[in-house]
Amino acid sequence: MILGVDLAKRIFQVHGATPPGDVVYRKKLSRAQFRVFLTRLPASLMVFEACGSASYWAREAQSFGHEARLIAPQYVRPFVKKQKNDAADAEVIVIAARQPEMRFVSPKSEAQQARAAVFRGRERLVRQRTELMNALRANFYEYGVVFSIGMNQMTRMTAWLAEHATSLPKLLVDECTDILALIDELTDRITAKTKLLASLASARLPGVQLSAPLRHGIAARFSLTHRA
Repeated sequence: MILGVDLAKRIFQVHGATPPGDVVYRKKLSRAQFRVFLTRLPASLMVFEACGSASYWAREAQSFGHEARLIAPQYVRPFVKKQKNDAADAEVIVIAARQPEMRFVSPKSEAQQARAAVFRGRERLVRQRTELMNALRANFYEYGVVFSIGMNQMTRMTAWLAEHATSLPKLLVDECTDILALIDELTDRITAKTKLLASLASARLPGVQLSAPLRHGIAARFSLTHRA
């Protein structure tokens, strides 16, 4: 049997069908009920749309003897033919999974998900630092001073602020000094995460298999000479 599962925070919709497409059942289950359902269900093919928690539930399904596959959302969307709701989404997942040319996504391991969390954390810090740099340049621009975009302007901006501190309003100097301190703090944290990602890219972690070209590509991207 093929089961399409529409995941949610509280209620899961399950659509079961035979390989030819005959509907066996439709179920609406809570998280706790879905876990029990996995333990009682004979070995089946369970298909999830690749989204938040999909890899976790795919691993759970595999632990109970089921085969689990993930489909990228863009491959499911073309099969939506009626009003979108949870039940229809679960059915569409089964329809998409039955296509002979369908391409599936491998569920991520816990180690791979942890690595992705670190990567997203670094990207978030970079965005925050960029916002602070823009705010700092905007403050200086209000006083007729223009600095180019880029972290290489930090030294020039710090020097200019120190040189003109006595002729600028104290409130402005304090605000810009505070922004500079926050940028320095974020830079230290970004550097730490960059080193961590570079080491992860060059190492083989249990449960994480990367080809040599991919490992080298990640390491190059997050080398210490990379400019965020």
